[in-house]
Amino acid sequence: MARTTMRPQRWTPPEDPGLTGVWAPTASLDGAELWPVPGRGPEDVAIDAGGRALTGLSDGRVLRFPAGGGTPGVVAELGGGQILGVELLPDGRVLCCHADRGLVAVDPDGGTTEVLLTEVAGRPLVLTNNATVAGDGAILFTESSRRWTLDDYELDLLEQTATGSLWRFDPASGDVDRLHTGLVFANGVTLTPDGSAAVVAETGRYALHRVHLTGPDAGSVDAFARSLPGTPDNLSTGPTGTIWCAVPSLHVAALDLLVPRAPFLRKVVPYVPEALRPKANKVGLVLGFDASGDVTDVLAGDGSAYSFVTGMREHDGWLYLSALHGKDALARVRLDRP
Repeated sequence: MARTTMRPQRWTPPEDPGLTGVWAPTASLDGAELWPVPGRGPEDVAIDAGGRALTGLSDGRVLRFPAGGGTPGVVAELGGGQILGVELLPDGRVLCCHADRGLVAVDPDGGTTEVLLTEVAGRPLVLTNNATVAGDGAILFTESSRRWTLDDYELDLLEQTATGSLWRFDPASGDVDRLHTGLVFANGVTLTPDGSAAVVAETGRYALHRVHLTGPDAGSVDAFARSLPGTPDNLSTGPTGTIWCAVPSLHVAALDLLVPRAPFLRKVVPYVPEALRPKANKVGLVLGFDASGDVTDVLAGDGSAYSFVTGMREHDGWLYLSALHGKDALARVRLDRP
């Protein structure tokens, strides 16, 4: 049962475009090479300077794989609770977005940890999701919801109250500023190749937003990509400028049916057994965009090899994949790049 009361808002979703037109697949994920993980919930992946993959699990462990694969080692244990986004800091530490605790920095060699941020605007962070690091060392991160924890994330999508935000945290000064808000489940965040803007995912409305950080448009927000074929999750920027977007599910028909209708229909959902709530579709899907928001890549699979992709990172000709649910493994696929 949910731990708070539903306050549903009406919203009319865009038409489901399917994987057609600009969304037609350009490559397959069905041949993904799997790297088994000793635990559950590798939601994101980062690659260090030595080509080693790092991920976090649902029990708070941080793992590091040898370059090229193999048995991972535990580099830190943050305690119970899901680690979502993982990102490299300039000093070589790993920034972990702990869903319940906030931002935590981990030394992957010494195993020491430092809690960087647990509160914003005088209140505890509710659901810390993903992060990226700007050139000046500032950390941009998303808080998916002020009302719902990770255990009830589907209810945030159904409720549509839009309490998600993008924040900027300066570790040097301790200052925290809100860059964008009013998002239905704020999720992935990454920088454009020139660092002039951030792109942030709004999972609950099938959209990516561009938040201008510098130049004459600084402080303004516009659309980067709309009417996506599914729910956007983590984002990352590749070495040649591709902005990658993980899509764990195509449009959820039950969600699209309920959110435009009378709110009382959604108030009963918290009391419905978990197995009967609207669920993601089994699919493997990653989208690529250029700096203008035009689609460059659609990597798709039927979900039999790897599904529910929530994170990805491009490195040395490979695209590394992670998944919060499904097979407890990282995966990687070769990219067709010059």
